[in-house]
Amino acid sequence: MDTLAVTRRHDLTDVQWAVLERLLPAPKRSGRPSLWSRRQLIDGIRWRIRVGAPWRDVPPQYGS
Repeated sequence: MDTLAVTRRHDLTDVQWAVLERLLPAPKRSGRPSLWSRRQLIDGIRWRIRVGAPWRDVPPQYGS
């Protein structure tokens, strides 16, 4: 499990991520590994939905 310090007050906690991670499909991508963890991407999607900002305004710690 990827562990990250919660950087924002609305990011997923380790307990929440453990529950959610089990529900996500296993990655099937071969080749170069992603620069961002799945947890960062999920937190970025949640940030964007919560704030209502355009994708280009998502903070860099969540990936591009």
